[in-house]
Amino acid sequence: MFKISRKFLSALVIAYLEARRHKRWKNNTLQFSIAAEKNIIILASEIKKRTYQIKPSLCFIAFEPVKREIFAGDFRDRIVHHLVFNELAPIYDRLFIDDCYSCRKKRGTDYGIKRIASFLRAASRNYHRPAYILKLDISGYFMNIDRRQLYQKNKDLVRRLFKRQPEKMNILLYLLKLIIFNNPTQNCLRRGRPEDWQGLPKNKSLFWAAPQKGLPIGNLTSQLFGNVYLNDFDHFVKKKLKCRWYGRYVDDMVFVSEDKEFLKNIIPKIGSYLEKNLGLSLHPKKIYLQSCEHGLKFLGTIIKPHRIYIGARVKQNFYQTIRKMAKDKIDKKAGFDPAVFNSYLGLMKKYQTYNLRRKMLNLPETKTALKKRRLRADDNYRQVFYVAPR
Repeated sequence: MFKISRKFLSALVIAYLEARRHKRWKNNTLQFSIAAEKNIIILASEIKKRTYQIKPSLCFIAFEPVKREIFAGDFRDRIVHHLVFNELAPIYDRLFIDDCYSCRKKRGTDYGIKRIASFLRAASRNYHRPAYILKLDISGYFMNIDRRQLYQKNKDLVRRLFKRQPEKMNILLYLLKLIIFNNPTQNCLRRGRPEDWQGLPKNKSLFWAAPQKGLPIGNLTSQLFGNVYLNDFDHFVKKKLKCRWYGRYVDDMVFVSEDKEFLKNIIPKIGSYLEKNLGLSLHPKKIYLQSCEHGLKFLGTIIKPHRIYIGARVKQNFYQTIRKMAKDKIDKKAGFDPAVFNSYLGLMKKYQTYNLRRKMLNLPETKTALKKRRLRADDNYRQVFYVAPR
């Protein structure tokens, strides 16, 4: 009889609980959860026997915060993604530079924004001397990742990091190969209208990706793989180019220096490294080089001297959400009403946004939405809460 260890089952249960978080109401989550114990044991058995197969994905276009193509894996496949992520992320995290801000605990977007702001202060001696910002972007990053090279990077790391745990190492290599080389465009189920794809650039769609290239946006593992693929590049920037003040979120890279010529000179070096070693190229229309006095748009904020503002896109998305709530167009299954408000307010209150929060929460649409739900804002406009009926 095929034996499944308790540790492996326990890891799958944890992955299952994480995968269903905030998604219990979805059909494929409910179908799996009806007989969760049985289905987890079946999934564990398939992985152990090497008979596990990835099911077709659901493909659709997300329009907010920007238009992009999403591939959502089947629920049981998302459990496997969480399993792989939970095993690799804590160990891989030690290999990444401190200023890689994507999909990392305690080093997320808020950390990245504050780090870049500290770089500007340090380089400019608290804005008393000239300093400059270089911002670069990789053209169609996820759609141009070479799967063979990505798998080889992961294979080398897993063999080195798990060499004393051969059983776990072999399972991870087996799952990594399946996940990385899976082509989600095959047999996928499209949701939405064909017109939704109109206007989406070819370098933003997996349907136009070159053979053996591209990762689906929507998989948890893709976020981790994005960091792995550029990890050697990060160390090249720090050690070879000697960039003291450098940070990266996915493919958005920020360099800060007192020397404008230094920043100009590293652009071709960066472009050459990416093309030669990773098969990537810089976006020619997204090269930003300015004095730090002009500020920087980064991760939904505008970093200015001595202050940080919320970007226009976040404000617009908040306003549109308020309008939908005022007209009762928010899907109650998809979001808890106070949480919808407080998620935006929680982001905004970290920065210089008191006047903005007061303005947004005093809009007629906001008052209508709050009144319908028996909610009110606190005196500092930092959160909303229920008001008990009299």
